[in-house]
Amino acid sequence: MTTKMFGSPIKRVEDPRLLRGEGRYLDDLGHDSLIAAFVRSPHAHARIVDIDVTGALEVDGVVAVYTYDDLAEDAAATGSGVDKRLPLLIPHPALHAPRTGYPLAKDEVNHVGEAVVMVVARDRYVAEDACERIVVEYDFLPPVVGLDAAKAAENTVHEDVADNVAAHLVQEVGDVEAALATAPHTLTLDLHIERSASMPMEGKGVYAIWNGDEESLRVYSSTQAATSVRAAVAATLGMAQNKVECVAPDVGGGFGVKIVHPWPEEILVPWAARKLGEAGVAAEVKWTEDRREHFVSSAHERAQEQKVTVGFDDDGKLLAFDFTFWHDNGAYTPYGIIVPIVTSTQVLGPYKPGAYRCEFFSMYTNTVIVTPYRGAGRPQGCFAMERAMDAIAQYLGKDRTEVRSRNFIQPEEMPWDHQLTFQDGRPLVYDSGDYPASLEKIKALVGWDEFEKIRDEARAEGRKVGIGLATYVEGTGPGPYEGAHVIVETSGKVKAATGLTTQGQGHQTAFAQVVADELGVRVEDVEVTTGDTRRFRYAVGTFASRAAVMSGSAMHIAARKVREKALKIAAEALEVSVDDLELVDGVARVKGTPEGAVGASLPLSTIAVLSNPLRYAFDEASKAATQFAVGDVTKPPVAPGEEPGLEATGYHSPPRSTFASGMHAAVVETDPETAEIKILRYCVVHDCGHLINPRIVEGQIHGGVAQGVGGALYERMEYDEYGQLLNASYMDFLMPYVTEVPERIEIDHLETPSPLNPLGIKGAGEAGVIPSAALIASAIEDAEGFQIRSMPISPSELFHLREAHARGEVPAVARGGESNGRPGTKTRRKKEKETA
Repeated sequence: MTTKMFGSPIKRVEDPRLLRGEGRYLDDLGHDSLIAAFVRSPHAHARIVDIDVTGALEVDGVVAVYTYDDLAEDAAATGSGVDKRLPLLIPHPALHAPRTGYPLAKDEVNHVGEAVVMVVARDRYVAEDACERIVVEYDFLPPVVGLDAAKAAENTVHEDVADNVAAHLVQEVGDVEAALATAPHTLTLDLHIERSASMPMEGKGVYAIWNGDEESLRVYSSTQAATSVRAAVAATLGMAQNKVECVAPDVGGGFGVKIVHPWPEEILVPWAARKLGEAGVAAEVKWTEDRREHFVSSAHERAQEQKVTVGFDDDGKLLAFDFTFWHDNGAYTPYGIIVPIVTSTQVLGPYKPGAYRCEFFSMYTNTVIVTPYRGAGRPQGCFAMERAMDAIAQYLGKDRTEVRSRNFIQPEEMPWDHQLTFQDGRPLVYDSGDYPASLEKIKALVGWDEFEKIRDEARAEGRKVGIGLATYVEGTGPGPYEGAHVIVETSGKVKAATGLTTQGQGHQTAFAQVVADELGVRVEDVEVTTGDTRRFRYAVGTFASRAAVMSGSAMHIAARKVREKALKIAAEALEVSVDDLELVDGVARVKGTPEGAVGASLPLSTIAVLSNPLRYAFDEASKAATQFAVGDVTKPPVAPGEEPGLEATGYHSPPRSTFASGMHAAVVETDPETAEIKILRYCVVHDCGHLINPRIVEGQIHGGVAQGVGGALYERMEYDEYGQLLNASYMDFLMPYVTEVPERIEIDHLETPSPLNPLGIKGAGEAGVIPSAALIASAIEDAEGFQIRSMPISPSELFHLREAHARGEVPAVARGGESNGRPGTKTRRKKEKETA
């Protein structure tokens, strides 16, 4: 009997191949291809005066050298758009000054690492040697580095954007000014989150093959959006989309940086392959990013300065939440303002904020572009809200969980409309959730109510320990759509395909579980393909925790169609009602029929043959069908007008995003002498609706927690005032080893199904990383007794904060009525009266 697969924690089917070293990543392809390398700007801001490539052309093995002038010349000759600015992927009315770069810099460079010259040679060594011989003359311009410099606007990144403001947006619900004016208490917090980056182990890479006979391109890219890369290449090079294929091979991590499309190299490498192929030189070109290139020319994220003013009553209930922040978007805005929009809406978490106002400024700086990195604006929003919640609790002398509980949206209030617009352009409406239940689970899991005893025991031993809590709500599964195709082969094996790509999420397993359940087959008999436009031509991409919600639902819809068709064909052949049949163990059989009974079942392999009645013979005795060149069709199993083949395509297009949620708690120890920070316990309660595969979900949480710990304690991009990245290598950019990640991550699940998709699921990909900075700050603050307002935090920074606190420069954490932040006017007057 086929076991129900949905909800089973089976092992991932894709892992054995990868563990045996049989993965096929971008650089495993195209060993005989020409290789590209780039001259990149060493300056953060400069005009390009002259480029001398003479020395490179003299290097043996160099095939071609290209500058922007070559792109312009080709565009004039062929009508391509290769000389145009890269596209703005997500426009927004508030993005009043969008700027994108060129595939190769034209006239000006705006960050260290911007591509200026492309060299194509017989191998990487030759290409790099040639790059070193190219002389670029620059006229230096003053760089704008960091948000303080951007806000001051003494210098500008783009000459025509005088204030360095790319976008300005205000969203407001209710009268915040009035609510703050009448609130019994107000607090203001100034917060800071540093710039970081995702750092997948495999950088970007592109490999393109030009087919001169068919005048077509096949592009392999380490991307999170194969169909979008295909569309961008076709449009830019002036080719029909059916003449361009894009395949994402095995991808060694993405975390958001590979969702941007097209990267300059995704245009330049296919363009060079076509140009050189048409010239009869060669038809294959490849480029793989080295680690320094990834640091200085891919995308970063996270950096924000925030100001939060909250109004609340004596019970800690929010009456007003006024949130202003400044977001560093780097030199260009190819991905629009998705990150600050997410921050501005996801800051609300599981709470009813009272009157709410958010104003943000997205600022240009002469640094690497900022696009979504796992969490994508949510960690910053969570940091703002959860720091405010802790501050309110400390000011009122209340338990931190009590204040949160006072402000939760209740289960019976779902769906909850925040009356705002989310990143997908749809209303910000929470579909389901039970936040009080999650809070009770996390308190029980971490032992919240018993912690004071642990603190006392540690204090007696001369140790400092603290406990922290952070909550979040995560918008997942945004549209507009994803699709899937499912086909049963005449062998009885099932092949399923979807257009979005995979970077280690376990799609081959989870999607196979969905399909296997619908068709009554073994997971081992379902082969899943992702990210290959030859198999599925339309998709949006892998980002925003949307793969399971979107493509999982599409797989379910497509497989359900195949199931219905299979049962209909089997019913005709067996002369029974469809309602009397079931699919079990790859066989359509009459319900209740003993296993092995003759004449009461048909295998899917036979039904697949019957679904394509070219001409066939049907053996009544064995109920087996065989295709022949000639034969007598006496009883067609496929009705007139019905498509042949046991296959179907399904699409899922939701009305809006679905909202997962969770709560993390941690216990930390801070060394009294060295200020080293050690995580003793890390607990997670997560609600992503129904779980397709709990093992995969927990793996996602583990990975997210690891990145969250990195973002809270280690990872930051250190720029100097000249726009030079000082730690652009793994020698200097700190990432947590396994020794820094909690040895055991304790996980509990809550399942509140989503009503917005047929599986009742929500996304889980970013859950582990979202609350980490807020959580660790809360726990350190609890251990040390003074305020933590900036993350990440290192031992040396904590040590200096201790010294500053001893001098009275860092306020203490309030316990029982002292302000943890700057009291607002009404609060100060109330305290003055009490003193009098």
